[in-house]
Amino acid sequence: MFKDQSILDIISAGGFTIYLLILCSIISIAVIIERVIYYKRRSKFPRSMILDQIRKEFTANRMLNAIGLCKEIDTPVSRVALAGLNLHGHDEKLVANAMEREITVETIKLERFTGIVASIGGTAVYIGLLGTVIGIMRAFGDISKAGTSGMSVVTVGIAEALICTAAGLLVAIPAVLSYNWFTRKIDNFVVDMELAASELVDLICVKKK
Repeated sequence: MFKDQSILDIISAGGFTIYLLILCSIISIAVIIERVIYYKRRSKFPRSMILDQIRKEFTANRMLNAIGLCKEIDTPVSRVALAGLNLHGHDEKLVANAMEREITVETIKLERFTGIVASIGGTAVYIGLLGTVIGIMRAFGDISKAGTSGMSVVTVGIAEALICTAAGLLVAIPAVLSYNWFTRKIDNFVVDMELAASELVDLICVKKK
């Protein structure tokens, strides 16, 4: 039915909702790319490797080296470890609280912009349905004007209206899948930060004793 139409013709047939969905798609793709790069850069150094290096420097009484290591490595785990190492020699609860606060800060950074993708994934389908409803209403208006002789035109109008639903699904599905992946990735980061904080508290306490 659309074989003789260009992409621009099909987009124009979808009405203003198609343009809104295109905007949502651009925003969603931009956020997805930015978050994937962000997570990849902060996953370069695994928790076990960072803690092994810190433990090595710590047991050798090279505290400044351990702090310098955490400053050089830009990962959530290293930031949490740095918050604890900076308070080395203080009360255990104070050190633990500092790392807990840093975990909260890093989690907020990890969750940045992900709500946008979730919102797009949850609303894109409804935007597409809105465009379809408007298109079908317009098609039925054409029926009343053209009568039964205009059914072929109305059929094309309904088909064009359904483009909005298809477009909404095409935008929503990748957004929802990406958001689910973001959630799992953030959960993994949080688990690593909590384990690192727990291990570092134990390390500091043992050293103090």
